[in-house]
Order: sequence, then structure tokens, then C-alpha cells
Amino acid sequence: MPVINVKALKADLRAKYRKIRECCPADVKKSLDQSLTQIFLNLHEYKQCEKLFVFVSSPIEVDTTDIICQALSDGKQVAVPKCTDKNGKMEFYFIKSLNQLEKGAFGIMEPKENICEQVSDLGNGLCIVPGICFDMFGYRIGFGKGYYDRFLERFGGTTAGLCYSKCTEHELPRGNHDKRVDILITEKFINHTNNLYSKG
Repeated sequence: MPVINVKALKADLRAKYRKIRECCPADVKKSLDQSLTQIFLNLHEYKQCEKLFVFVSSPIEVDTTDIICQALSDGKQVAVPKCTDKNGKMEFYFIKSLNQLEKGAFGIMEPKENICEQVSDLGNGLCIVPGICFDMFGYRIGFGKGYYDRFLERFGGTTAGLCYSKCTEHELPRGNHDKRVDILITEKFINHTNNLYSKG
């Protein structure tokens, strides 16, 4: 049997879907982002959560700005990540407004740790996990830095992936340590992957 190089397959898919995202017209992306935001905010899991872990989006990711603002307006505890070293470690900090963010690692907005409280309890909450593409079982390919892979080993709450339907595949290559999200959300469908995976 040929040896499957998962790392190389992931790199190829990462490049493919990065190009798809970069080529998406701004007006199309804005419309998709608005749809995904409304679908997420209508989720039972969102409405029930008290603590939301959410990344601050880069230009090619699903825009999370409105989700962050609405969650703050809804009175939820909102936690965003900060990379603490170059070896894949990050921590989450609670923010009370977007004004508590500053440009950090990789040019991404991060919490100002001198004024934001670090999250100590990772045992519960709802976490939006970034990914450049997802599959129907909730597995993802990230941006290759490994920050969320390490974080998810410590996180005990519910996880959700927001993704454009054109950036999904039926099944992605995965390694032994890859973790799937509990809910995959696109503008066309929602998969509760625990149910799907039990059948797959």
C-alpha cells in the first residue's frame, strides 16, 4: 500500500482553498458573511451559551466582527485568542469591546493582555474554530500554525466551524491528533457532526 503523506495533501488543499477565498469578490463575500452570521446567531447552541470563544477574522476568513459585537450586546462573556509564542501556544482573554484589541501576531487583532482578563476555565462554552476548509464530519484544515490544534486538546466545551460551502469537501485527510468540530455551519446547511460521525 502506498504511504499517504497527510502533511503534503493538507498543504495542497490549503493552497487550493486559500486561492478560492482570495478570488472571491468582495460583495459576494460580504453577503455570505452576513448569511453565516445570522445562521450562527440563530443557533440553539449560541443562544444557550454564556461564554463564547471566537477568533478575530483575517480578510479571507468568515467575518466574525458582527458576531463579536452581537455577543457582547447579548451579555455573553466573549473571549478572543492571543498567540503567546511561535510554537503554537495561545491563550484566550475576555474583551468588553473591539477597542480592547490591538494588532498582534501575524497581523491579526488580539486582546490587550494588560487590560483584559485571561480565561482560566476552558471546561465549557462555545468556541468558533477557524479553518480554511472543512469536511462533512467536522474535520478541518487550518492555516498550518497549529495553534487551535493545541488549544482544542484543552477545551471542554462545544465547537463550531463557520465555512463557505464552496470550501467544504466530503472528507479531508487527517492525522491522529486532528479534532473535529461539533457543528459545521455553511450558508447552505448545518451539520451536527456527532450524529454524522456515528454513521460514518
